[in-house]
This record gives sequence, structure tokens and C-alpha cells, in this order.
Amino acid sequence: MKIAEFGTLQMVRTDAQHYGTGKITSLTDTKDQTSLLHTSKKSGTLSFQDYLLEAMDSMNSQQLDVTKIQEQLITDPDSVDVHDVTIAMQKARMSLNLAQTVIDRIVTNWNEITTTR
Repeated sequence: MKIAEFGTLQMVRTDAQHYGTGKITSLTDTKDQTSLLHTSKKSGTLSFQDYLLEAMDSMNSQQLDVTKIQEQLITDPDSVDVHDVTIAMQKARMSLNLAQTVIDRIVTNWNEITTTR
């Protein structure tokens, strides 16, 4: 499959489920860079608390997706590609590691703020 936006990039996919239907959009083509950020419906801005809660929801959904795909691998191994399971597990692991790092840094910085006079 040749993608026009990327010139000569060739993509080989082994499973028909891997073919996407959406159009590839470039992040640099947008005029307003804030449109790339998540915004709330009420005020158009996202508070730090909302951002953290949305990130935790995303991480949780990735963990649940891994559980679902693992169960599908056990019950019907022919319907799931092993590569999809591995990729889903790594994505979930990376998001969990990122969340742990962010939480550790927030706690560390909060402790520094409270002890600084």
C-alpha cells in the first residue's frame, strides 16, 4: 500500500484487520496548534486535574484492552494475531510506566514545594 502523503513509503500488512479507513493527517498542517490538544466542552480549556484524569482513563482502557485481547487469544487463538497481543501489551506497559513516572515526579515536586520556605 503506497501512502501519497509520505512519498515512497510502502506498508505491508499481513492481516486485513490492520487496514485503516481514516485519512492520514499531518500535525504540521493545522493553523491552530491548540486544536491538537484535548479541550473540555465547557470552557475550551483543560485543567491539570482534567488532563490527569483523562490520561488515567486512557491508561485504564489500554489495560482493559490487553485483558480482552489476552482472553480472546486463550479462547480463540486463530482470531488474534500474536503481534497484536504483543503490541497491545507493550503499549499498556509503556503507558503504565509513564503514569508511574509522572506520579513520582508530582509527589517529589510537591514534597519540595511544601518543605521550601
